[in-house]
Amino acid sequence: MMGRVAAALKLQLKHNTWGRALSTSPLHICVVGSGPAGFYTAEKLLKRFSEAKVDILDRLPTPFGLVRSGVAPDHPETKVVINQFTRVASSGNCSFFGNVRVDRDITLSALRNLYHVVVLAYGAESDRSLGIPGEGLSGVHSAREFVWWYNGHPDCVNLPVNLKDTDTAAIFGQGNVALDAARILLRPVNELSATDISEHALSALHESNIRKVYLIGRRGPVQAACTAKELREILGIQGLEVEVKQADMVTTELDHDEMKKSRSHKRVYELFCKAAAASSTATSVIGCVPRQLQFVFYRSPVVLLASDSSTLTGVRLEKTVLSGDANTGQRAVGTGEFEEINCGLALKSIGYKSLPVEDLPFDHRKGVVPNVQGRVVATAEPLGFEPGLYVVGWLKRGPTGIIGTNLNCAEETVQSIVEDAQRDLIDVQSTNKMGGFGLKGLLEETGTSVVSFNEWQNIDRKEVELGMLKGKIREKVVVIQDMISIAKGLVL
Repeated sequence: MMGRVAAALKLQLKHNTWGRALSTSPLHICVVGSGPAGFYTAEKLLKRFSEAKVDILDRLPTPFGLVRSGVAPDHPETKVVINQFTRVASSGNCSFFGNVRVDRDITLSALRNLYHVVVLAYGAESDRSLGIPGEGLSGVHSAREFVWWYNGHPDCVNLPVNLKDTDTAAIFGQGNVALDAARILLRPVNELSATDISEHALSALHESNIRKVYLIGRRGPVQAACTAKELREILGIQGLEVEVKQADMVTTELDHDEMKKSRSHKRVYELFCKAAAASSTATSVIGCVPRQLQFVFYRSPVVLLASDSSTLTGVRLEKTVLSGDANTGQRAVGTGEFEEINCGLALKSIGYKSLPVEDLPFDHRKGVVPNVQGRVVATAEPLGFEPGLYVVGWLKRGPTGIIGTNLNCAEETVQSIVEDAQRDLIDVQSTNKMGGFGLKGLLEETGTSVVSFNEWQNIDRKEVELGMLKGKIREKVVVIQDMISIAKGLVL
């Protein structure tokens, strides 16, 4: 299907003439989403279209997406990219519209009427499901919710995370998000106290009785989705006992083929081998209750268990083996053998999931917007594209990669916009596109409290001020109405 669409695109481009010069294109562009994908796209658009007006929308009053709500508080160096994004938002041709939600305050259809180009960059704000009994039990959360909880995202401030009534947590998944969650649970709390972790999470961690965390993967150490950097960091936590079974380090020819193709997989496997060797010779200190991390490979959760009808007490796991070949890849297959582990907290870290907005073509199976190089494929016209509508980031390619991955992703989408503008596939001549001026008018009619970038900086200053009072780099405001009040100068 996508191959036919790409071929049709090449034919369409071939028979279109060059349009107006990029430097004089009076484009009104809307970027929906202010995370890394959105800001990288805005930055590149402003460079390619020197006179364009770029408006960035976000459903929260605060910008920066997962840099603010997804990056772990003990990774401040990763958040330095906010300085770059701030320069973009502060440029004369870029405006920020915070607290504006598509489908609540404005429709996608209305945005397309207001702007020559609309780029969807709102990411993935839902989760893949395990699809097993017990996912609704008290004590079961997605890793995304847990991350948002400790990072002070308004949606998860009141997440009922109970760290006092259990000493064991199970995390399903072995990617970087899973390791982040495990690290926050196991790192000495005093190492987090000066970070921008939310106050409610810091208080809960101070009172936490969690002493053991299982990181559970369906496949083996070669297939673990984490990076060597993240794995090395958690293995190096002071006072943490790490258990990796030597028996799980046995590899097959296909495993070796995978490692030959991927240096990152090889580095991760080598770190696991070192950890397995160290854990086989480790001895516990008598009278000490250490914090423990156990990597569990070749296990798949089949039932989340409860002592009553609502509270998690454990998980039943099925042992797995790898099946497949070099062409299909290795997948986990159940063996019919089961075991159980006790836990009072379970975090599902098996992937984020994007959600559609009204009037948007969407592939529900893949969880992405159908596209070719960022051009949104039209639903009614399978070999055509939605004019002026583009996609970038996780909504475009799925929830994979790190912050920097969005650079190339944004470059590809922006290049598609450039080509379409040059070939008159975007109606840059249209004078009835009102852009940000028209958007402000519509939002005023609906009573939406729009937060500008200057107003966000009021929130920013307040958070830094509150943090200084507590010896932290920042204390995040976690209630949307409080954010708006601070932004508008209603709270000093």
